Amino acid sequence: MDGHNPYSLDMSQQLRLLPSVEQVLGTPQAQSLLARYRRDYVVGLVRQVLDSLRAELQSGEEALDRERLLGRATAGLAARAATAGQASLVRAINATGVILHTGLGRAPLPAVARQAIAEVAECYCALEMDLDQGARGARAEHVRDLLAELSGAEWGLVVNNNAAAVLLCLNSLAAGRQVLVSRGELVEIGGSFRIPDIVAASGAQLREVGTTNRTHLRDYTEAIGPQTALILRVHPSNYRVQGFTARVETPELAELARRTGIPLVHDLGGGVLADLRQWGLPGEPVVRAELEAGADLVSFSGDKVLGGPQCGIVVGRRALVEPMERNPLMRALRCDKLILAGLEASLRLFRLAPEILPGLHPVLGMMVEAAEVVEARVRALLAALPPAAVEALRPSVEASRAQIGSGALPLEELPSWALALNPRQGTAGQLARCLRADRPAVVGRVQRERFLLDLRTVREDEVGLVVAALVRAAGP
Repeated sequence: MDGHNPYSLDMSQQLRLLPSVEQVLGTPQAQSLLARYRRDYVVGLVRQVLDSLRAELQSGEEALDRERLLGRATAGLAARAATAGQASLVRAINATGVILHTGLGRAPLPAVARQAIAEVAECYCALEMDLDQGARGARAEHVRDLLAELSGAEWGLVVNNNAAAVLLCLNSLAAGRQVLVSRGELVEIGGSFRIPDIVAASGAQLREVGTTNRTHLRDYTEAIGPQTALILRVHPSNYRVQGFTARVETPELAELARRTGIPLVHDLGGGVLADLRQWGLPGEPVVRAELEAGADLVSFSGDKVLGGPQCGIVVGRRALVEPMERNPLMRALRCDKLILAGLEASLRLFRLAPEILPGLHPVLGMMVEAAEVVEARVRALLAALPPAAVEALRPSVEASRAQIGSGALPLEELPSWALALNPRQGTAGQLARCLRADRPAVVGRVQRERFLLDLRTVREDEVGLVVAALVRAAGP
């Protein structure tokens, strides 16, 4: 104690009792940090702690003497250093029932893709070297042949996401000229990115045709002029307009494109390499089928139903893809070795027989898994909960509806099963926050004042982790 009664001091006097940066740095706790980290980093943490203490004093929460203030500062420094040392991007268990959850990283990668990424991350790799010739190679060559094989295209390239693929295509082939797009296809995708904004950023000029709900072939025909560079078709992957609607399909647009010599580009958004109907799922546009129907270029995402790492893929006529490869923007949008390694391994899986692929492809596996298997997993989770957790959380097994997510089949739902929790203490929202704060984070959904864990998106080997998180959330 320093002889002062903190409760008799006014605010300015109380603030003067705050330790200085040097005083905190002189404590054993700070010295331990200084032995491991740069001095400027530790000083920054100390200043943050002192700023926080100053704000607490100014709010009048509590009056403290000098010794207690120093103790609070050192404790705060230790806590802040521990938090700063933790990763921000942490593992999460997806119990939302949304298979391609953008907030949770979309597609979980197949084992072969994870292995391929780990190998090139740990060692050097022949990213841009032709090992046969000992000369400079091109990174695009690692996946080009696979893309051509699986899509039936002449040529292909990869950039960092599908929006970038569309941007590069428009900038390479239509900068300063017009791009025809149906008003019904001027979509907004996640993160408030809109097709009109991407067209504008590319340097092309948007020419809208048709109306929101009905666009006819004549609308495109009448809009074509000397400044028309491209016809852009956009798959409305994250919504559906139903009722009195009309939309021009790819074969009709392709015939118009051939007659006028104007390339047809189809932005599929998600896009699939294998027809989902062979697994009893609703159909989505297949990349090969769109090219065979006459599209000159097709773009799609690598981290949606394809199940690979985040990237954007363009396949189609070589004469149109090569200008994109030569575009200076390509260097800004290109993918690194990790993405290319994961993508190549993911693409190779699509050579497998349909009965084998879902077992090795996490996204397809979750999409085709029988509801009865999901129910069994939920009941196994319930059986593993100790009586105290059951008493606190009041769980029940309920039928649920899962979604593919990320704009794929937006109106379709998959039958699923969930563990519904109705906590005895607190609310479902509070339980959801508690589980999100656990490690690994467990993310479910709140529905009708209950917290649901849909296990279609939870792996067998994650059930034990969910049980442990629920036990912790239930408390002593």
